[in-house]
Amino acid sequence: MTMATAKAIAKPTIFVYKGVDRKGNKISGEVDGSSAALVKAQLMKQGIRASTVRKKPKPLFGGGGKAITPQDIAIFSRQMATMMKAGVPLVQSFEIVADGLENPKLRELVLAIREDVASGNGFAVALTKHPKYFDELFCNLVDAGEQSGALETMLDRIATYKEKTEKIKAKIKKAMTYPIAVLVVALIVTGILLVKVVPQFAETFSSFGAKLPAFTLFVLGLSEYAQEWWFIILIFTVGAVFLFKEAVARSEALAYQVDKMSLKLPIVGAILYNSIIARFARTLSTTFSAGVPLIDALTSVSGACGNMIYKDAVLKIREEVSTGIQLNLSLRASKMFPPMLIQMTAIGEESGALDDMLDKVAEFYEDAVDNMVDNLTSLLEPMIMSVLGVLVGGLMIAMYLPIFQIGQVV
Repeated sequence: MTMATAKAIAKPTIFVYKGVDRKGNKISGEVDGSSAALVKAQLMKQGIRASTVRKKPKPLFGGGGKAITPQDIAIFSRQMATMMKAGVPLVQSFEIVADGLENPKLRELVLAIREDVASGNGFAVALTKHPKYFDELFCNLVDAGEQSGALETMLDRIATYKEKTEKIKAKIKKAMTYPIAVLVVALIVTGILLVKVVPQFAETFSSFGAKLPAFTLFVLGLSEYAQEWWFIILIFTVGAVFLFKEAVARSEALAYQVDKMSLKLPIVGAILYNSIIARFARTLSTTFSAGVPLIDALTSVSGACGNMIYKDAVLKIREEVSTGIQLNLSLRASKMFPPMLIQMTAIGEESGALDDMLDKVAEFYEDAVDNMVDNLTSLLEPMIMSVLGVLVGGLMIAMYLPIFQIGQVV
């Protein structure tokens, strides 16, 4: 086995050590290394005589730092671009970036890539070994940068692309999460009232000896049902959500139908549509400006749209473009893209500045998503308050109706 192969296999590991320094003081700490022997030698150079060196034990319950997010990958890309623009060699750039990372998992990932590159593999090849964090588009762009000799410029474009796509994803998540979170809290509060508060009123009503209003009887019935079956209802709800997500992940047909229906939702559907167009334009602009052929760029774009309907549409457009049809004509024939995108694409093809035109389209639709999400939040607030008022206020009215009736009789 060659030394290069040995380096590729030896992954960086965190070691904990105990020993004494030059003054005889006891000292302990953590250090990265490939083996205990190398760590001891490294500590000896620093004037530390290690008595024990062992691998840091893994936490029992899945610790070791938070999960690596797409935003972390965007930051990593930006930092690498900055290092390389400053003239720092690639391998050393990995070391500098890794030293500044607080997330142990991300730090381990960067050091693993660094070891792979140091052993003689290309940057893109090293990234392909971690498909969970670096998709095909990312790897293709890095490969294009390596081939053209402009890796630092390409990393800068990738960083900009990742930052803007993650920003728009965050906007969509915000639009979805806020109303869902409020409604979930409302349902939890309603459940607590039905299980804990309403039964107290039921005991009081049992001594009235008078006929209760229909609305009150309905709420009391719900309360009895909730008290008896609340655990089953909770398990069923959680299970249904989990099974639905698994079914969507495993079934392309179901995912296709879900994506199709989501685009027809009022207000939210328009936000999703604009975000898809923004991602389409942003991805195609980035890949095309990187020197990736249009046919290959469309393949990457199809997976970046985030919607099965548009994935199929882009793949069909790719087939048409491969036969010699202009991109703007294929977009128009699909009847799934807005006139502005089609017109800007036509101008870009005629002027030879397709990437610039698509970049302007992406910015326009990203701004549209921002505005629509802000407007959606303003529209939903009174609607959510109304729902809360109906749920909680309805329960209170149902409980006080019998008391009001007794007061009128008296």
